[in-house]
Amino acid sequence: MDLTRKTTTGVGLALVSLLTLSACGVQPLKSGASANSAVNSLSDSGIEDPGSSFAALLRERLQAPASNLDETPVSDDLWERIRASFRLDHEVNRPRVAAELDMYTRHPNYLARVGARAEPYLHYIVESIEQRGAPLELALLPVVESAFQPNAYSPGRAAGLWQFIPDTGRRFGLEQNWWYDGRRDVYASTQAALDYLELLRDQFDGDWLLALAAYNSGSGTVSRAIEKNRNAGRPTDFWSLDLPRETRSYVPRLLAISAIVSDPGAYGVDLVPITNEPYLARVDLDGQIDLGLAADLAGISLDDLYRYNPGFNRWATAPQGPHYLMLPVEKLDLFNEKLAQVPADERMRWNRYRVSRGDTLGTIAQAHGTSVAMLMDSNKLKSTRIRVGQELLIPVGSGAGVRVAAAGAGGTGTAASAPKGGRKVVHTVQAGDTLWDIARQHGVTTRQIADWNRIALNDTLRRGQKLTLWPGNAQAAAPAAPASTTQSIRYTVRSGDSLWAISKRFRVSVADLRDWNDLATGQQLRPGQRLQVYLNVAELSGNI
Repeated sequence: MDLTRKTTTGVGLALVSLLTLSACGVQPLKSGASANSAVNSLSDSGIEDPGSSFAALLRERLQAPASNLDETPVSDDLWERIRASFRLDHEVNRPRVAAELDMYTRHPNYLARVGARAEPYLHYIVESIEQRGAPLELALLPVVESAFQPNAYSPGRAAGLWQFIPDTGRRFGLEQNWWYDGRRDVYASTQAALDYLELLRDQFDGDWLLALAAYNSGSGTVSRAIEKNRNAGRPTDFWSLDLPRETRSYVPRLLAISAIVSDPGAYGVDLVPITNEPYLARVDLDGQIDLGLAADLAGISLDDLYRYNPGFNRWATAPQGPHYLMLPVEKLDLFNEKLAQVPADERMRWNRYRVSRGDTLGTIAQAHGTSVAMLMDSNKLKSTRIRVGQELLIPVGSGAGVRVAAAGAGGTGTAASAPKGGRKVVHTVQAGDTLWDIARQHGVTTRQIADWNRIALNDTLRRGQKLTLWPGNAQAAAPAAPASTTQSIRYTVRSGDSLWAISKRFRVSVADLRDWNDLATGQQLRPGQRLQVYLNVAELSGNI
């Protein structure tokens, strides 16, 4: 897509005048058309009268050197492209919007950090919205929903950039299983979110504020509030409705963010420029592939591959699809060239396992970090019955067989002996830290951190935990997990809750809940109490 857009003052006015006088149905310039193409289009159209002084004047104007034209190419900065296509009234004088503006201006670095985090995904989101003719304020909705963290997970079980709950995600085609969670797939979830928002816009007669309110609280909630006001003879616009407190802040928050993006300097915010070009591109595959192999073929780290493809829970793409990857544009040729050299039957890696007495498919799958369904599919089994001595093909990840995001592979936490070279750094885990965050901060890999501290890649980190790092050491083991799937949430205790019930809900242990929240054995919970929970969102997919 040609992203260069130019406008010509004076010339455009003359064109309008001419078209008005001639009543000709000339099509408007398309994106990417220049002043010179306008000249050629008009001169070929036959609408000029050589004997007309008006036409002569117009010809003189149109054929003026390009340097005399007031040409304003669109900025190379994606933020400029976004603000140029805002369509909503940001209503900055309303108290609720002003309150959100005040919050962001008191923390100017927050939006700058979130904006930088958005870089890999934002161009794709912008193009998707433009293709639908929707306002580009929607491109900022993930700031409100997830702070542009594709692995974000809420206590209400919403996941991904666009924060779909399980049922709504399935309703809009987002599959959730052991291998893959479409709610965290940036490509799939963006299309699903826009489908949902368009449905809500149509339901509320084109009112985007009501559509956004319904996206947050549900269309039924908004419809009931409208009906209540209508029956009372009150206005039914967003600002007049009696909506949940969260929703009353949700829409103003998006408007406030949009106002800041419109003029960041006025609010003391310094947005990091984002190049107005695609960052990622979709590569279609013809089957399953080991993600470690895919990262090698693309010449990127496995951590980065998971960052671009956060929907995958395991060490490989899902057997039944989706069969595509999102990769940096500049890596496409390299990836396709190298992939063509790998036979289809070598794109997954396998071990052979001989069944022993007492084995079941379930115990074998658990021991090898795979699923019963995968074992049955890989070995063409029609039932779960197996016999002693039978050989099974077991799919294994490229990272020395380490399971990705699988529970129960805890380590001792004792630091390994110092590697040769590098300098020792002791990192104290802060609330919300993940291995991925720590690895990026210190310029090492998640696999290295796990090896140096003898922990599993999926182990939950605890606040105050000490991790030994050796930045600068060149002996990097291949990373084997999307460590950034570890998330911290605050859960509000409800009436009837118990530690056991909460532990089952989030698939953590009661002991961990006690440890994270300094709870004594036998201590009772009370409604409204807030609990810190560290969870692995990949483990929650498919069974929630």
